[in-house]
Amino acid sequence: MTAVLEFADVTVRRGQATLLDGVDWTVEEDERWVILGPNGAGKTTLLQVAAAQIHPTSGVAGILGEVLGTVDVFDLRPRIGLTSAALAERIPRHERVHDVVVSASYGVVGRWREAYDDLDHERAGDLLVEVGAKALTDRTFGTLSEGERKRVQIARALMADPELLLLDEPAAGLDLGGREDLVSTLSVLAMDADSPATVLVSHHVEEIPPGFTHGLLLRGGRVISAGLLEHVVTEANLSAAFGMPLQLSHEDGRFAARRRTRAHRG
Repeated sequence: MTAVLEFADVTVRRGQATLLDGVDWTVEEDERWVILGPNGAGKTTLLQVAAAQIHPTSGVAGILGEVLGTVDVFDLRPRIGLTSAALAERIPRHERVHDVVVSASYGVVGRWREAYDDLDHERAGDLLVEVGAKALTDRTFGTLSEGERKRVQIARALMADPELLLLDEPAAGLDLGGREDLVSTLSVLAMDADSPATVLVSHHVEEIPPGFTHGLLLRGGRVISAGLLEHVVTEANLSAAFGMPLQLSHEDGRFAARRRTRAHRG
């Protein structure tokens, strides 16, 4: 298998703060990763490096066979599908959903005068069907619920047939039903052998879709554990990452965690 991400001793500093500290990480093309950790752990910073949005202060970040700092990131970014809150804020609220998706062919946000061929329009339509958003095609982005916007963003991220799909907290802001719908959609994508290598950032083990294969736990910018999901998402590792004793359960391919309470004495 070919590695799509190869990080060696990747460190990111901003002023006196160290956001990532000596991260070693490799993602193969057939893997689906979840990055977990508390607020301030460095999850989004790690994803920004993987998306070629920022450069490491030190260390080597290999992305899709290229090395950050030696490649034009504007050639690299179109090969990466990305969803994030920051990107969603840039989408015009009056934009038709179909245009939100198809405009990713040119890597632009907000359709202007660019022209698309029939294959582009067909692919946009097919992707909206794939993520369960066919009925939204002619709606404007601003009229969608948060859950509907998440689905449209995923379709957009897949539009350019990326080699790497990065999802930064896609379930943030969703209610229970919206979260479960999204997890189901991501599970279908994860189990599709033709889907690109995928990295999902989350705070919650409940948001890990069935079909994801690997996990990385961060705390304070350092890797607590990384590898196969069943070896990483354990009570001991989660307790270390979140700084409290946690009780973990796993049923029907889904995880759940809560704080461990002391047994009452009789």
